[in-house]
Amino acid sequence: MFQNPQNGTIPSIVFPLKDVVIIHLKVHESEEYNEVEVIINCRQIDDRLRRLIEQIKQMTTSITGTKDGRTYSLPIDGAYYIESIDNRSFLYNEKDVYETDLKLYEIEKMLTGTHFIRISKNLIVNTLHIESVRALFNGKFEATLTNGELVIVNRHYVKSFKEKFILRGGN
Repeated sequence: MFQNPQNGTIPSIVFPLKDVVIIHLKVHESEEYNEVEVIINCRQIDDRLRRLIEQIKQMTTSITGTKDGRTYSLPIDGAYYIESIDNRSFLYNEKDVYETDLKLYEIEKMLTGTHFIRISKNLIVNTLHIESVRALFNGKFEATLTNGELVIVNRHYVKSFKEKFILRGGN
């Protein structure tokens, strides 16, 4: 359980630097709440706040998938990538593969504003699970995932991949 002070406010850390944004985090824990609500009050959404929003959205999204005749609700943040093969979509996590009834374009739309990005016509990858990237001679990139798998970023998707992963530090 999260430990917070009696009044529910976690003390702010104030930095004397001019460009540092001060963030006040308030947590109110009570038996009267049936769900979690996150409210962000800000003057403007900057890159750091946008990444935080992406992480929250990704943590709260799930996809239904089947494996061995059983249906599971799969938290999307555990997915390494989603692939479409022969008009069927598959979600890959660290060790398992699940089939989902959703089309790849439906999943891509659902994952807008998260750490997922399309890297080829048939593959969407979770940038949080990318360990390293290297450029290939043909304009493509090769990404090594944290589970050791390799995925290829096709030329058509390299620019958006660079913007999402490389230029923003991977997350």
